[in-house]
Amino acid sequence: MSDQTERDERAIEKVLRIYALAMDARRWDLFDSVFTQDVRSNYPSQHWTSLQQFKTDFAESHANYVATQHAVMTPLIEVDGDKANSFAYVSFRLVSKGAPDIDFVEGQAWYDDHWVRTAKGWLIAERNCRILWADGNRQGPPLEWNPMRFDAAEGKMGFLNALDKRLAAA
Repeated sequence: MSDQTERDERAIEKVLRIYALAMDARRWDLFDSVFTQDVRSNYPSQHWTSLQQFKTDFAESHANYVATQHAVMTPLIEVDGDKANSFAYVSFRLVSKGAPDIDFVEGQAWYDDHWVRTAKGWLIAERNCRILWADGNRQGPPLEWNPMRFDAAEGKMGFLNALDKRLAAA
């Protein structure tokens, strides 16, 4: 692995950590250093193609939580020039202390991100978030669970596609 690839991977890992901090500190302005302005962000219940709308909707959907905790874990990264793909797990806990029948929601998900190198550094151009499991007492429709093996088998995971490309070339 080249020194440049190692620097790129560390830079991408740092951006993933900034994302978790932005979520929990409710610093939606930090999303500007995580995502492109035209990010395609696909979560189980909603899809965005505008960073501004993404930030507005996340601020609104997290407004009723007293506290949140997001931990982005075990990132895997494939760099290919000025583009990259990453895969990471996220563990989340959302707390609504004192709200009747809605104390918390917790779960785990995974992110399949497509990155671009920009003048501002590495930014996520597309995020695909899938829920592995969730539990707790929440309002609204149930979260759609998505076992990874189905997306993997159907070739829908950008990171695995990038990894397969590199391994085939080796």
